[in-house]
Amino acid sequence: MNVIFIEPAFPPNQREFVRGLAAVGATVIGIGERSLDQMDADLRSWMLHYHQVGNVTDVQQLAGAVRWVQERLWVDRLESTIEAHTLAAAQVREWCNIPGTSVRTTYLCRDKPSMKDTLREAGVPTAQSAGADSAAEVWAFADSVGFPLILKPRAAAGASGTRRVDSREELERALGELGASGSDSIAVEEFVEGHEGFYDTICIDGRPVYDFISHYDPNVLEAMRERWISPQFIATNRIDYSEAYAEVRVMGKRVIDALGIGTSATHMEWFFGPKGLRFSEIGCRPPGVRAWDLYAVGNDIDIYREWANAVVHAHVQAGLSRRLAAGIVALRPDHDGRISHYDGADAIQQRYGPHIIDAYLPSPGTPTQPVEAGYMANAWVRMAHPDYDTLRGMLNDVGETLHVRAA
Repeated sequence: MNVIFIEPAFPPNQREFVRGLAAVGATVIGIGERSLDQMDADLRSWMLHYHQVGNVTDVQQLAGAVRWVQERLWVDRLESTIEAHTLAAAQVREWCNIPGTSVRTTYLCRDKPSMKDTLREAGVPTAQSAGADSAAEVWAFADSVGFPLILKPRAAAGASGTRRVDSREELERALGELGASGSDSIAVEEFVEGHEGFYDTICIDGRPVYDFISHYDPNVLEAMRERWISPQFIATNRIDYSEAYAEVRVMGKRVIDALGIGTSATHMEWFFGPKGLRFSEIGCRPPGVRAWDLYAVGNDIDIYREWANAVVHAHVQAGLSRRLAAGIVALRPDHDGRISHYDGADAIQQRYGPHIIDAYLPSPGTPTQPVEAGYMANAWVRMAHPDYDTLRGMLNDVGETLHVRAA
């Protein structure tokens, strides 16, 4: 099978998808923005050809590169795994008659109001929401639903650009930050109280052949607003034994069916609270923050190879062991500046060395990144353990013990 893969070199773990495709026998053609000489020898060796373009989200540029390839060999699949690339990839698939995720499905997975309208029609419980093209429409929604509310870009990935507003004064300020008239098109939603987690799958023809459930601690909006928090998320290994998880799986399958997802990775977020289980949003692509690495460790699989098996051969080879829970704790500098040193690193290594998957502690002198930049923006530690609760306690201890000092 001949597979075009979009942007094989950035971010760095993109190379793992290319490796997986090559390992299962696909002929891989890369299209990306970086020059070939920026790629290592292994990555170059996994591709038959690499085609550089100025912007992979420019549909005309991407289509031109794909048609150049099609003039030389048959193209069976065109794959993208980054949120910002998915819609351009879907448009080019349809223009160039390549099977894969459709424009309709991709649009619904990116445009939050349209996504939720479609899912409500399918009976999936979601927060009240609307797409707003003017400040007046936002105010009308606020008058109808009340506070707190969530504002977010219509097509953002994850929590990017998302903000909570708790009063009319906060809403007025937020709209002012979005533009002089607050007229940029945004999604506005009812705030749903509850615990937040995510449900990820690899699907073949709309059937989840792998699925994973992870828990945020605390919820993402809180984690991205408070420097003192060392947030974590943990992929549970209890997914097959809980009635509550069965409800999440049923909801996830209804979402997949309603949006017409075929053979693809998915990343869905959900809340569970006083109003029960509520669907939040979906990306028709793998999760970010290298969550797949945790799934691979916890289940004794090469997940990138198995994703490639799903794409190329329409099956997976390895079963999921559910042997370990695996998680990450993010460590924030005590203030912005440059990292000076770490406190507690040796103690954590002595306590938990066998359970540490890997860690990233940037060298002294490295500039800090803002809190809202995410879980892997500064320092982090990833760990695994057979017992979920024990692992959560270990990650809490890392957050309380290992401190990033900045000067």
